Amino acid sequence: MAMRRIVRARESLGAWALLWAIGGAVAFAGQPARWLERMNHALNTLDYEGTFAHWDGGRVQMLRIIHRLKNGVVSERLESLDGSGREFIRTGSDLTCYLPDKREVLVEHIPLKSSLIGTLPVLNKETERFYALHEGARMRIDQHLTRLITVMPRDQYRYGYRLWIDRAGMPLKIQLWDARHGGHVIEQIAFATLKIDRQIPDSAFQPHLSTAGYRWLRNDSDPPKHNSLVWNALWLPPGFHMATQVSQSMPGALGPVEHLVYTDGLASVSVFVARHAQRAGQHPAVESAHMGASYVFSTFVDGHRVTAVGEAPARTVRSIADSVRAQPASYSTTLPGGSFAHAAPP
Repeated sequence: MAMRRIVRARESLGAWALLWAIGGAVAFAGQPARWLERMNHALNTLDYEGTFAHWDGGRVQMLRIIHRLKNGVVSERLESLDGSGREFIRTGSDLTCYLPDKREVLVEHIPLKSSLIGTLPVLNKETERFYALHEGARMRIDQHLTRLITVMPRDQYRYGYRLWIDRAGMPLKIQLWDARHGGHVIEQIAFATLKIDRQIPDSAFQPHLSTAGYRWLRNDSDPPKHNSLVWNALWLPPGFHMATQVSQSMPGALGPVEHLVYTDGLASVSVFVARHAQRAGQHPAVESAHMGASYVFSTFVDGHRVTAVGEAPARTVRSIADSVRAQPASYSTTLPGGSFAHAAPP
């Protein structure tokens, strides 16, 4: 999930925090898309508290999630149970990240529709062009009857999903997988305990630690600037489009950082463009790394560091970053349907 923000506080807890299952009297539906609709509705509207195991790149972490919807306002708390003491508390669009190992608190705004439990597949007529849905056999997981729903990418630019969903619409287990390499599992979530529809008090969303002596950092989005140049990717995979373009003030940056988000509705790639101080004769290195399920690629363009990160194949992330350029504000490279001018990666 690196550098969706300059400070990757949430990355250490994984970009995925999904929910476990409850029994229910709702009959099984026959259409895979309806399973996904029911799942997302249940995850966003129920009040729950649970612990889960997050497997990512061979490392297993235990985490605890609390979710509440009260008077139309979402409150969430995600905390690590691995001894780091990290806590992430969200109220509406305000997110506060408590990082005792760094003695820092990071405060930022997130979209109202986003969540600490991550983004799960939602298919519509547009995304169905790039993903195929398959409904598998019923099976029992921890005494819960579930149905396996597989989301299969139609090309090499995105990953797929496997979801074991119970009758109430809650996922017992979820996997991110690479269809190109024999179904290799990249990331997995499985819940160990869950309490549903319980009375969750306001105190559940207060930090457990004292922040005396901590350094407070804030990531703020600046108002759009009417610049003569704008940064944009000149190539995107089929179906991807720009969903976000903001300027942000970030700790340690030399100036405003341009944050671009490209998505196909399921997969997403974030791009950060920051001014880079470069000495005469210096040639900064191009860097890349896998950080759990995320691939990170960093390069340099016209005195700026361009960093792209996404839960997508390396080819997708790298090609988007390599195509980022500053263009006149009036110049558009998009074609009808959201595709970009290049038909193949640069």
